[in-house]
Parts: sequence; structure tokens; C-alpha cells
Amino acid sequence: MKSTYNPIISVGRPALIFFIASMLSVLSLAQTTYQKGRHVEPAYEGWRPNPDGSFSFMFGYMNENWLEEPYVPVGEDNSFSPGEKDQGQPTKFLPRRNRFTFEVTVPSDWGDRELVWTLKVNGVERKAYATLKDDYLVDNMVIASETGSLGAGTSSPESRANTPPIVTVLGDEIRTAKVGEPIILETSVNDDGIPTSCPRGVSITGGCTGGAPTEGFLKARMMRPPTRITVGKTNGLFLSWNIYRGEGNVIIDPPLPKPWEDTRTSANSPWGALWLPPEIPEDGIYEVTATFDKPGTYTLWARADDGGLYHDDYITVNVTE
Repeated sequence: MKSTYNPIISVGRPALIFFIASMLSVLSLAQTTYQKGRHVEPAYEGWRPNPDGSFSFMFGYMNENWLEEPYVPVGEDNSFSPGEKDQGQPTKFLPRRNRFTFEVTVPSDWGDRELVWTLKVNGVERKAYATLKDDYLVDNMVIASETGSLGAGTSSPESRANTPPIVTVLGDEIRTAKVGEPIILETSVNDDGIPTSCPRGVSITGGCTGGAPTEGFLKARMMRPPTRITVGKTNGLFLSWNIYRGEGNVIIDPPLPKPWEDTRTSANSPWGALWLPPEIPEDGIYEVTATFDKPGTYTLWARADDGGLYHDDYITVNVTE
């Protein structure tokens, strides 16, 4: 005899309504929980030697929020020890994972001491401990691998030949602006063209296809499962502008790619599934406007990234009403 079992009738309409409402509540909570209100995890990325015998400790962070960009001024909640609390760390934290954000130089006789970065955000305190242990030694191949340009433990003659791009902010290092009134930022970016950029499309295996990406290609790239255990990133030169220090917000126009690992489909980020490298200006000069929403002193951060390696420059903007 054919079964007439109906799960909807079996559980009853009130129970079904309760179940659906509960699931919607859970989904709503899951969507909002990580937008704001969570902590920021400071991260020690590693160290590298400098030509003068000193060492550079490299730091980044994981902002557990997808939307909130906490402002934490230098002080008890954002400090280094031993030594000066201010070691050039950011006070504005972009969403999600940000690797190799800044460096702290320590002297040649640092030895086996620890440099500790303490960060307290939304009531949660976390620490990152930097040492000169051999396991944390970093070179360009490690950076390219950790940021997703290469697969774990892989390299090539091209990747080993890569040098970082050079970014230079043109004009004064200290500027003035008014709330709501845009200022112009001109930035020069030079690169060696390595790793190979694919401004018109990237094959599923990582090589350049040439020509505009087809609908089928974009769909396949969006739907395919991860092919490696490390984060994946599309190689290609790009410039980003963001607040490094400052309490307010800035609008950059036209919008530039995100320097943080936004892996969502169609996110304007090299880690997004459908991201393609932007066109490079013929003269290598990028021009954007920056508009601030509140007065204060800001450090603006320009990062040029070729997919594998990066270079930073900064300016200070004093914003008045």
C-alpha cells in the first residue's frame, strides 16, 4: 500500500511554525553575531633580519567581526611591553584576517626575550608574543605562501624572483581637511610585473587565460571547492587606502580593493571568489578622493600589493569641522 505519511501534517502546524521561527531566529543570530561586538586577536607573523643587524618583528591581527572596525587608541588596551607602549601599531582595525600589517624593529642584542602586544577589544583581552625562535623566521616565500599567493610549501622561479612593489604617496606628508569635504590623494605604484597579473581573467588552475572572463568561467570559479589547505588569493597588482590610526571613518572614491581577507563571492578583495585585478593606470599614478566623517588626526595607510608581496606608505591628515 502506498504510504500517505506527510511530515508536515505529522508534526502539526503549530510545531512547524515554532520550528521555522526558531530556525529563523538562529539564522538571524548567526548573521548578526559576527558583524560587531566581538574581539580582535593580535597575531605574531614572524621575524626577519635587517642589514644593520637588527630584527623586524612582524604583526597582524584577526578581527572577529565582519563589519565593525574597532578604534583602540594606544594605551592600556593597545600596548607593547617591554619598552614604549607605542610601537607603531594600528588603532583602527579592519574586518577579519589582516596579515603582516606592521613591523617593530628590535636591536641586534635582543636575544631570547619576548615582545608582547596586548589588545583589548569589546571587553576581551588578547596577547601576541614575538620571539626570535627559528621557527618564526620569515622570507618572501613565506609571506607569499601565508597570504595565499602560493600553495603551502610551493614556489617557482617566477615567485622566487619577485620583488615588492614600491608605493609612494605624492605630495605633503601632513595635510589638512574638513569634515565632508574630499581631498585628493595621488599615489605612484611601481612593480616588476611578478607574479604574472591576469587583468582579463584567471584560469581555474591559476594561469592566465587572456581575454575577458566568460560566464562559464566565472561560474566554475565561484562553485569549485577549495583546492588547497591555505587561503587562496588572486595574483595581480592593486592599491588600497585605509585608515591606520584615527577614530572616524573615511570614504575613498572610487572604491579600491580591500587589503583584508574577504572571501565572500564578488567581494572587492583578492581573496574573493570572483575578484579580478583592476586596470593599472598607464603612468602608474592612482588618483582618489578621501572624505572624512568627523574631526581628528588620522594616519592614512596606502598599501601596494602584487599578490605575493607588498609595500606601505603613510600620510597624516588633520581634519577639522
